[in-house]
Amino acid sequence: MKDARIVLDNEYNTYYAGQTLNGRIEYEFDSPIKVRGIYVRFKGEANTAWTETKEEQTSTQTDQAQYETRDTMHTGHEEYFNIMYYMLGSAEGSEIEIPAGKQVYNFTCTLPPVLPSSFESQYGYVRYTLKVTLDRPWQFDHHTKLAFTVINPLDLNLNNSYKEPIHLQMEKTFCCLWCASSPLTVDVRAPVSGYCPGQVIPINVDIENKSNVQVHLVQVALRRVVTFRATTPTSATKILREVVVEIQEGPAPAGSTKHWDMRLEVPSIPPSNLVNCGIIDLDYDLNVVCKVSGLHQNLTGKKYVTIGTVPLMGQLAVPTAPPPRPVRDDPAVLPVSPGPPMDSYGGDTSGWTVPGAQPPYQSLYPTLTQPVYKVSPYTARTIQDREDRNHTQVVGPTSFAPCYPTYAAVQPPPLPQ
Repeated sequence: MKDARIVLDNEYNTYYAGQTLNGRIEYEFDSPIKVRGIYVRFKGEANTAWTETKEEQTSTQTDQAQYETRDTMHTGHEEYFNIMYYMLGSAEGSEIEIPAGKQVYNFTCTLPPVLPSSFESQYGYVRYTLKVTLDRPWQFDHHTKLAFTVINPLDLNLNNSYKEPIHLQMEKTFCCLWCASSPLTVDVRAPVSGYCPGQVIPINVDIENKSNVQVHLVQVALRRVVTFRATTPTSATKILREVVVEIQEGPAPAGSTKHWDMRLEVPSIPPSNLVNCGIIDLDYDLNVVCKVSGLHQNLTGKKYVTIGTVPLMGQLAVPTAPPPRPVRDDPAVLPVSPGPPMDSYGGDTSGWTVPGAQPPYQSLYPTLTQPVYKVSPYTARTIQDREDRNHTQVVGPTSFAPCYPTYAAVQPPPLPQ
């Protein structure tokens, strides 16, 4: 076999839960090949894994205490769907000879309407893949595998709490022997609590430094706070806090007053919560750190923010049609209906996510510009798993990264003057 190539019906390989995925496998054979058949498998799953190292005492004799380091691997797993069918032949059928040259086989799959968004991290992932297999009698099967993105919409307009402004107030005095300084006061504001990738968060920082300690830097970071859960060998939890993007200003000398207008652009990242995933929780916060001089402890504070897939359309914006019944208890999660299947796979791509097509919520907000889908900075080391053997060919980028909708053209409301 010269080549194997998987082509999906949109250029971003990105779908919303409930949509229909269509595509084709293109083979190029340099000679005829005998197979039992060709089948495709669609799979959606979440996995968590991390190693915990502990030092345990192996001897109870106090004068000859001995310790041993033990590593425990914690893992968790959820499966959302696993769909397989033959495009040619069958598992029990007779041999079929495929002629040399280019051969094309089409496939389709309607995704379940309730799925968590794609997510990648070093300790776990929510991932969706399809794998096409040449089922060959008495020989190694050949597998061709591709990962694609699934998005569970989170409409910021459907929950009023996302329209609430962010206001963080911090104050600290510094002690020297028995004397306390006048306070350092820091006031941080942002116009709303919900944003989408591509938007710029306007942040006002006001400092009144009546103390005798200099503020070297004020760092404002958007962090993702991920909680991973494992079920094997026992229940365990791991929390990861990592900076997504960070901006900074400074200094603010002792006795000074400072005002900074800061702008923090949200990169292409998955929506908050990972609704419908039971082993990974995803939150975001704005974390503020004021780094001060000397041996004094820094001043810190945080406020949670929500990252959505449908931006706020103004304080009076409401959907022009009643939304479907929400999934679970989150009023911002917007379920969608399956999209129409494709009639053809030739020529230009024509899936619903390519330019000119409408995302499933577009009809609710006629003035909303269409999103630009961008690759996430968080990638998978590999999409191969324990079921994949040496004869599995991964197509697409070497390191898979999901794509998410971005809205640089839709900016949040300004801060009040």
